[in-house]
Amino acid sequence: MQQIVLDQYCDGAPLPENFRLETASIPEPGEGRFRVRHIFNSVDPGTRSRLSGGDSYAPALPLGNPIDGFSVGVVEASHNADYPEGTEVYFAGGWRTHSIQSGRGFIGKVPKESRLPLSLWIGILGVPGLTAWFGLKSIARFQAGDRVLVTSAAGPVGATAGQLAKAGGAGQVIGLAGSDAKCAWLVEEAGFDKAINYKATPNLSVAIGDAMPDGVDVLFDNVGNAMINRTLPLMRQNGRICISGQVADYNLSPSDTPGIVNTKPFITHRVRMQGLVVFDFMPAFAEALEAMSAMIQAGDLTYREDRFVGLETMPEAFCGLFRGDNFGRRVVQLDQSG
Repeated sequence: MQQIVLDQYCDGAPLPENFRLETASIPEPGEGRFRVRHIFNSVDPGTRSRLSGGDSYAPALPLGNPIDGFSVGVVEASHNADYPEGTEVYFAGGWRTHSIQSGRGFIGKVPKESRLPLSLWIGILGVPGLTAWFGLKSIARFQAGDRVLVTSAAGPVGATAGQLAKAGGAGQVIGLAGSDAKCAWLVEEAGFDKAINYKATPNLSVAIGDAMPDGVDVLFDNVGNAMINRTLPLMRQNGRICISGQVADYNLSPSDTPGIVNTKPFITHRVRMQGLVVFDFMPAFAEALEAMSAMIQAGDLTYREDRFVGLETMPEAFCGLFRGDNFGRRVVQLDQSG
């Protein structure tokens, strides 16, 4: 088997040389465990928070340890009756070609009757889609008629959140993305009312205000403090901010991270801001996945993938997330059966 480990702590934006490819013997499962051959692995911006040597909402990853990530694969050796050989599963597997699982924690079986691509179970039907679902519905407390602003809207979380808002009867959904192609996809394929290319907009605050003259009920933010600070003056009465991710801030030290200073709307407009860790909602994952699967099959929920091939491509696939290179969910295919 092969795996990617942390070779050097990241200082600023991650670089491919921060990681190392290792080869090891294929592990054998013990009693009650099973071995999974990975077919797809994901790269996730939130992984960055563990790669600088300091703790965040998760402990720092020690040097030499495999990188975290989500995977979908097939059980190829088992001493667990609940997961016989041939079972397709999605799970927290990491950047490797094989892993040993116990059946506990974040793991689920891909429904046998599913005709959807396997990779979706670490994308729109994985942590990104679940983050969008619970971030919008439980944290932002979305209601029909809400005016919704989504940042990093062409990413898998943002694109899903915006589509769920439209499907739920949003009064307006505006997305921010980093290219004209991404903006066109959001409007033409994902059904957003409008998308703004923040890289080509001289004054983003003015552009958002012009696009949303009646204000913002829900800010679904995947970017970070500067975006929250920009949007706070535009929030409507009882507006809600869901902090889903902080891709612009992950590479910054605490002293370099922008502050939030436009705080008056928290009082004057009763704005509420809350973040989420999606695993807090694990008991409700199955219901959400069933609903989103039905929406995909009905053509009411779409997605994009940005696919790499080969475990050795994972460091570059990951680093590109912080340059804005990705367009959709970035996955790495390890096995042609996917």
